[in-house]
Amino acid sequence: MSLDKLSGVERAAILLICLGEDIAAEVLKEMTDEEIFKITRAMAKIEHIPEDIRQRVLEDFELSRESYAGMVVRGNEFAKKAISRAGDKERVETLLKRFASGTEGKPLETISKMQPAMVAGLLEREHPQTVALVLSTQTSEHASAIIANLPEDKQADVIYRIATLEMVSPDVINRIEDALNKELGIVAEHEQRQVGGIDKVVEILDHMENNLDADILENIEEMDPEMVEEIRKQMFTFEDLSNLDGRSLQMILREVNNDTLTMALKTASEELKEKIFANMSARAADMIRDDLEAMGPVRLSEVEAMQQAIVKIAMKLEEEGKLVLGKGGGDELV
Repeated sequence: MSLDKLSGVERAAILLICLGEDIAAEVLKEMTDEEIFKITRAMAKIEHIPEDIRQRVLEDFELSRESYAGMVVRGNEFAKKAISRAGDKERVETLLKRFASGTEGKPLETISKMQPAMVAGLLEREHPQTVALVLSTQTSEHASAIIANLPEDKQADVIYRIATLEMVSPDVINRIEDALNKELGIVAEHEQRQVGGIDKVVEILDHMENNLDADILENIEEMDPEMVEEIRKQMFTFEDLSNLDGRSLQMILREVNNDTLTMALKTASEELKEKIFANMSARAADMIRDDLEAMGPVRLSEVEAMQQAIVKIAMKLEEEGKLVLGKGGGDELV
């Protein structure tokens, strides 16, 4: 290891290791996700820091040092621990996932750094199954942006294929990478891994803009109605109604009869019940409360069917542009 040949990122990685986990974690908190990604990848490659390198790096930053002969470190473990203390839980999970992807030589990493429109242009002539596999290796945000740039007649097909992907063999990934190597220069280790699935599709669709997710689901529904039903269940659930503002919730309730609502509320949380009761007349709320108390045991499937019927009404209103649904809440359009 020669200091003169080290990049700035590599020097920063060495410095943070020398400073220890506590200080490294505090420094990482002030960095962008991209900076953290680069530095922790450099950390992961370090196993030993020669004494002369340690001294010069510390001297460059005008830091004091203790005298000991070099350091033997586990860069990979150090990086993970530093990341785990770099912020809130959601950010840490995202960074750890990206760190694992970058340090283990996951396939198709280069595509993650390309502009979505450029990737879409590269992939639009590929078979939809190939496109689905490629996008399943990307973050949901990046995959969503790429799909938005694909030809409209290809979008639903690609989403459908992502939903049906499971385990992919190394040979398949090898063939795809070999085909892209000439243009991207990707070099990666190959391993069988889980890609795609309904969860991945839900994440991708949640990042779609301009109501593109509704158009795609409508096209997929012609191929596989049951799959679309499952995707919609995960995209917006009955309990998510509690996150909506009062006016949006009232708009939905106007489309639901009391018998359906009563059955749907059988297994609902107290928070959701009170939110719904607060957005209807006191008389109607009292009637439903009485009916719920008098209701005997019912099949869970019947309750879920009524809940899904109400979710469909909510999604129909969204498709009509009357309100906006999402895991984080809803807003009536004005």
